[in-house]
Amino acid sequence: MSSRKYTLRNRRKVRIRSKVSGTAQCPRLSVYRSNRAFSAQLIDDIAGVTIASVLVKEGNIAGSKKAAELLAKKYTGSCVFDRNGYAYHGRVKEFADHARTLGFEF
Repeated sequence: MSSRKYTLRNRRKVRIRSKVSGTAQCPRLSVYRSNRAFSAQLIDDIAGVTIASVLVKEGNIAGSKKAAELLAKKYTGSCVFDRNGYAYHGRVKEFADHARTLGFEF
């Protein structure tokens, strides 16, 4: 990733994280995507604990949907979505939409 892209994504990430925080009742759902994998975590920021996490070694839209299904087996309910500086498009959008259909509320 070029230095400029990395810098801009980090600015967005910091801006989002300043507004989004998770609790035990409403954890933060943070996503990370790379070319080869897609991961998601439910985080309680007050206690500093990861409640549940998944990692799918598929870097496509099907992988993001699979990650939502695996995470729904571990937890469903209300949460705060943290797109982690990524645009709400493609894999991130498909993950969020599929998670909503599986019972997540954000």
